[in-house]
Amino acid sequence: MPIYSLFATTPKAMENLLTSELQSLGIENIKATMAGVAFEGDLETAYRACLWSRTANRILLVLNTFTVTSQDDLYRGVQEIDWFEHLNPEDSFAVSFSAKNSEAINNTHFGALKVKDAIVDQMRAAFNVRPSINTEQPSIRINVYLQGETAQLSLDLSGESLHRRGYRDVNIKAPMKENLAAAMLLRCGWADIAKRGGTLLDPMCGSGTLLLEGAMIAADYAPGLLRDYFGFIGWKKHDAACWQKLREEAMLRKNWGLAKMPVIVGFDQDRHTVHTAQAHVINAGLQNKVHIERRDIEDAAPADSWQAGLIACNPPYGERLGDEAETAELYKKFGNTLRTKFQGWHAALIISNPELGFRLGIRSQKPITLFNGALECKLLRLNIEESAFFTPRANTTEERIAQVTAQPVKSKTLAVSDNVTQPEPENTGAVMFANRLQKNLKTLSKWAKQNAITCYRVYDADLPEYAVAIDIYQGEQTWVNVQEYEPPKSIDQHKANQRLAELLAEIPRVLDVSRDHVFLKIRRKQKNIEQYEKHGETGHFHTIIEGGCDLLVNFEDYLDTGLFLDHRPIRLRIQEHAKGKRFLNLFAYTGSATVHAAVGGASHTTTVDMSNTYLNWAKKNLALNETQGEHEFIQADCLDWLSNEAQQAQPRQYELIFLDPPTFSNSKRMDDVFDIQIDHVKLINNALKLLADDGVLYFSTNFRRFKIDLAALSGLHINDITAATIPKDFARNPKIHYCWSIKKCVE
Repeated sequence: MPIYSLFATTPKAMENLLTSELQSLGIENIKATMAGVAFEGDLETAYRACLWSRTANRILLVLNTFTVTSQDDLYRGVQEIDWFEHLNPEDSFAVSFSAKNSEAINNTHFGALKVKDAIVDQMRAAFNVRPSINTEQPSIRINVYLQGETAQLSLDLSGESLHRRGYRDVNIKAPMKENLAAAMLLRCGWADIAKRGGTLLDPMCGSGTLLLEGAMIAADYAPGLLRDYFGFIGWKKHDAACWQKLREEAMLRKNWGLAKMPVIVGFDQDRHTVHTAQAHVINAGLQNKVHIERRDIEDAAPADSWQAGLIACNPPYGERLGDEAETAELYKKFGNTLRTKFQGWHAALIISNPELGFRLGIRSQKPITLFNGALECKLLRLNIEESAFFTPRANTTEERIAQVTAQPVKSKTLAVSDNVTQPEPENTGAVMFANRLQKNLKTLSKWAKQNAITCYRVYDADLPEYAVAIDIYQGEQTWVNVQEYEPPKSIDQHKANQRLAELLAEIPRVLDVSRDHVFLKIRRKQKNIEQYEKHGETGHFHTIIEGGCDLLVNFEDYLDTGLFLDHRPIRLRIQEHAKGKRFLNLFAYTGSATVHAAVGGASHTTTVDMSNTYLNWAKKNLALNETQGEHEFIQADCLDWLSNEAQQAQPRQYELIFLDPPTFSNSKRMDDVFDIQIDHVKLINNALKLLADDGVLYFSTNFRRFKIDLAALSGLHINDITAATIPKDFARNPKIHYCWSIKKCVE
């Protein structure tokens, strides 16, 4: 057999695991690079990697490497290959093209078309027949990666990502991919624990990914054995006999491994989730090998017959729950369960907020960085033994506010009253803060007056020691909304409280407002839907004016006021361009963008949000303003509503759409997990089906590490308008959001 140059791709931070995995398959000449591993081997080697790799995404067979300084270079480089060696004229193919730091070709859609043309032209010239394009399951899939001036042309032997094992219901999205789950278990030594007969338990098992990956590792069950499609199946050089031999070998190893399986058990409190996990177990042929039942985390306990082993789980991240107190309580319960019922076991959990790990009350080994999609996570590994136990330090928002104000509180929001601890006189830090606030006020108040802006940010952690955001709201009166960014663990709690007290004493004086018009909120690192969670029941609403629109704000009942000030420019842009147009506002929150469109003369507006509370708020906002046109309000999961509308034979049509989704969500009222980095392409494409040919879609996100997938969204006019939508009062924080205008390419 000939020897090929091969390349296995993998998520970032998993390269070493993939290297070890390939070495265990007897593969040599391995070189790890960023997000992948290069190696050499014959077809059997390549097939074995496709069948047995638990951590790879794709296995690529390199056909050619060539220099590209122009579009013609790409075309010629692809035509250097005799494509009749790889597919017949009546076969199908698909092209994946990506580029980095290339001056010759920076449009991935154009690059893919150029590759397609080179192949089609060659086949048509030789046989007067052209192969067809099939993006789902083509005979072969071609991958081109252009970095700088060097192009690598490969066959994708995997066909589709190897994390798709074949046991998951395609309509169910998991919070973590299968290869991440496998990596997590391999990092924690599960293979050795399983060989010793140790138990695997996931007490928050969700759809069962960790359990199934753990069972496959324990049973020596090849992760690709269930798949019926690989990219090499339709390839002319496919060695069917070799592939069949490897599958038969894998079946024997699986059957032998299943006969000596350790105990593998999963619990989850949600009945629907338990049923889903059980269905996946059946799909994998692991019934009677993996047991799943409905049980709350507090009721998780080992049976007497279980041998101590590994507790592995992907518990809800802070982003999912929104309410930090609820999140902290969940981890506290989990830690108590581990300490009281599982001494002698090991535990592993993957979290996005390292602080949550402290709530467990168990010291961990050095955390390992992994990536769940684009979200950076930490893998915590715990030895559950008494010497590792400690008492978690309570530090919820309510407790922090109570410490500062020296009074009990029922809400995360309170007016700053006269009993706030007073700072020491002539404090240098307090004077510096007051001077900076005064300087900012002088500059920004003049700017705000010139631009008829009544609500604006006047201070945003300008001095690191005084890490707060201060917003001024002017209506029938003036109010000040103060948000403290939670201090890091390295800062002494008493000192942090003293500084907060100092600035709360200075704010009313410098801004010339009464103390009971200053509202304090303590804000942790942004956790997705946290701004939507209710924290009080005062029902105190106040009217402010923005761009000629009357809008209601609330300073006491919610973490956010009902108006995102950083989105002021995009709302004004919508108002400016709305005249006579149909406007769609998705994830509408309190409908402020809808009001701007209506005041701007929109002929029709549609406002969609899951929360009835916020839809009612949006209706009240609109009622405050005299507008023409028709206005509808729809309470629905925006993802489902948009997907359903996009699938209609004649979808609704809008000339103006505003799409500002959350970063991450698995609300109890949603059927699926939403991750903006993973799901934005599908979301945008669905929205575009509702966009008129001459319309514009404004897409925005506040996920700081967000990267828009221009390759997957090729064929569109996409303009980054972020800089134009960051107002002057947020100039210190230019990553507060990203924003694009998106239009269709209409010939």
